[in-house]
Amino acid sequence: MREGLATQVAEVGLDQDEQDRAGEILREDLEIRLLLNTARHAEAGAKFDKSLEIIPADLDHWSRAAILTGRAITAWRLGRIPLALELAAEGWTDIDAEQPVAPLAARAMGYLGYLLNGIGHAQAALTLLRQAVDVARDCDDVVELAVALQKLGGTLNFMAFDGPAAEAPPLFTEARTALAEGLALPDVSEQIQRGVLGAYGAALVGCGEFAEGEKVAKQVLEAGVSHGDRWSVAVGNWVLAMIRRDQGSLVEARTHASNAVRQAELTNDTSLLQRFSADLADICAELDDFAGEATALRRNVSARHTAMATMQEGLGQALEQRRLAIKAQRLASVAQAAAVRDSLTGLTNRLGLERTAPEVLAGAAAINCTPWLVLIDVDWFKEINDDAGHAVGDSALREIADLLRGETRANDLVARWAGDEFIILLVGDGHLGFAVAERIRAAVDAHDWRSRLGAARRPTVSIGVASGHGSLEHLFAAADTALYLAKRNGRNRVEWPDLDQAMSPPVG
Repeated sequence: MREGLATQVAEVGLDQDEQDRAGEILREDLEIRLLLNTARHAEAGAKFDKSLEIIPADLDHWSRAAILTGRAITAWRLGRIPLALELAAEGWTDIDAEQPVAPLAARAMGYLGYLLNGIGHAQAALTLLRQAVDVARDCDDVVELAVALQKLGGTLNFMAFDGPAAEAPPLFTEARTALAEGLALPDVSEQIQRGVLGAYGAALVGCGEFAEGEKVAKQVLEAGVSHGDRWSVAVGNWVLAMIRRDQGSLVEARTHASNAVRQAELTNDTSLLQRFSADLADICAELDDFAGEATALRRNVSARHTAMATMQEGLGQALEQRRLAIKAQRLASVAQAAAVRDSLTGLTNRLGLERTAPEVLAGAAAINCTPWLVLIDVDWFKEINDDAGHAVGDSALREIADLLRGETRANDLVARWAGDEFIILLVGDGHLGFAVAERIRAAVDAHDWRSRLGAARRPTVSIGVASGHGSLEHLFAAADTALYLAKRNGRNRVEWPDLDQAMSPPVG
């Protein structure tokens, strides 16, 4: 049996250049699920626990998604529901991150579709499974295509059996077509072929092709017994039970249905158990076998309870994750805002200015409008600190920040650059920047500082202005030159030299 497993695991659809760490992990994870199919639960659980020690964080995008969703299925079948949901959510996030274009993308979507169908989200599962088929077909990977077609066909079958009779025929027809395509594909493992063939038998029965369906079901049953594959034994028995029931051979139908239920229980496949136990209960009812019907219904209720508990647990976990995500998002927003905000004045800080300036400048260029940089330095600020103390100096800076806000527009970028220097970045035609700078200078000069500074020297501001299209560094260099002129020419004034000359590269 071990050799048979090794052969099946080797045929998982990886190309030669993919026989790397990702391929090794995928083969090991598939072996665990094959152990579950043969009812070797303890061995599967031990191997699964060991596999979780390997975190595939550094793998390529789609290998990681396939591993995560595959492990989610294993956790699901082992009854570890919270872990299954966590792995599935993480894998789904990876799937949504970009357009699926690789064979392993088809596998990941197929796994996720299987899980969604298992917890009752059939339509969402169907969308993913159809997409998985398209991706596998586009990638020209016959093994992944066979697996995707089997999952799609099986889901369509279950939807047809569970839904209104009037809606069943097109679902069975689509399933039969998909599974026939899967059976025609070359170079796939016996394990995959049995899965496709089992679903194909059910589709044939759904389409009314009972003779061919019986032939296929017996083939699946024999192959399952030969390989110790209880999943195939369960499906083969179930198809035969449906055929015998339609033929009126209810006792034989009950025997096959009972065997199907027992094998589904041994493989921990809740979806199969729900379907098979419901059919067994119906057959027992037709036979007036009330004890058998009650037993089958108890199994069905237990399976549905497991599924319902899964959905409830999943909803609770989803709500908790959403709550934590919102909380984390708010904390991140607060932290991000704090990172670009000056704690003293409440203005944007240097980091915020440097992050936002490229967008402002690019926007100005896009609409062919002039960007302006106004560089403001407080005159006599050292004397204020020395005479009145740093607390008073801080109060004066806050007052100046308020004056800057009052003389600028809401969409102008007002920032504290460093110490007693401020920058305003704005966009507008004419002499807008110079006019704003002059208003600011006049507002600071005319401000009543007595209540804050007492007898200390009142501040004024010197301002350098630069305009024109260029980077923040170029505009700052030009404005800094103008500020130097304002200081040298007596302070409490605005200077606005020619930008082209101020930004000319040095000679030599």
